[in-house]
Amino acid sequence: MDSIIAFLSAAVVAGTPLLFATLGEIITEKSGNLNLGVEGMMLLGAVFGFMIGLKTSNPILAIVAAGIAGAFGALIYGFLTISLKANQVVAGLTLTIFGTGVSSLMGKALIGKITPDTIKTFFKPFSIPILGKIPFIGPVFFRQDCFVYIGYIIAILLGIYLYNTRRGLNLSAVGENPACADAASINVNLYKYMNVLLGGALCGLGGAYLSLVYIPAWQENVTAGRGWIAVALVIFASWNPYKAIIGSYLFGGLDIVGFRFEALTSYVSQYLIDMLPYIVTITVLVIVSMKKSKKNAPPASLGNPYFREER
Repeated sequence: MDSIIAFLSAAVVAGTPLLFATLGEIITEKSGNLNLGVEGMMLLGAVFGFMIGLKTSNPILAIVAAGIAGAFGALIYGFLTISLKANQVVAGLTLTIFGTGVSSLMGKALIGKITPDTIKTFFKPFSIPILGKIPFIGPVFFRQDCFVYIGYIIAILLGIYLYNTRRGLNLSAVGENPACADAASINVNLYKYMNVLLGGALCGLGGAYLSLVYIPAWQENVTAGRGWIAVALVIFASWNPYKAIIGSYLFGGLDIVGFRFEALTSYVSQYLIDMLPYIVTITVLVIVSMKKSKKNAPPASLGNPYFREER
């Protein structure tokens, strides 16, 4: 039982960067914008968060810098796709290449350096009173670092925002039919920009968790394809922030299964185990594409630029 609890607790930690990135992409796609630059925004957040954390030893400044870096990448994407009406797929892929290049350039001087002790101490796991003492659930979910708890809170707040507030319903209207939303006096471009930037900031935080807490050191391509898994998780979660929690921790467990159960490597190739999250990602995409329903459908205007003059 102790080994199972330890594995599930580690799965929550491994799934936290995926959760932030998935939530960021959900809020972006809810506005009707398909941003495939998640990997790039995560890398921007990872490198700038780590760099500021290394220079200042201040965890708050590091987190803020990571969020701003991710939002800056999203701003570039937003300007291209919302203001200039560029192709969203091409703009997103370009952002991934941009973020990868910037992180490699800025990270050359950071290779081999580790997170300062003050930041390690700040993100040290702690138990939440009462909740941390619940059998099985407590050790898995409520004896974690503050970044994990922030992930819980953001997922719940995004769910409330999308399903229980007027602004969230307006956002859904923008994603489904921007022309009708515009006719109802909703500022379509403002909603798109604000939510695209928010999504970018969350992706940046996901990247910062990898470099500041999860590893914690700088290494080349620290995200290792997690941004692409997050894009698939959006479909897996049916654009629902609550389901994103389950999906992220599930894939987090798949990511560390080889480390936690080393005995498997005696029977199965380590390379096959490392491929497991990506194999499952492809499988999920195939299954979801075969099961078409309105409940699991993406926003109707996803990927299509909005031209107000054509309204």
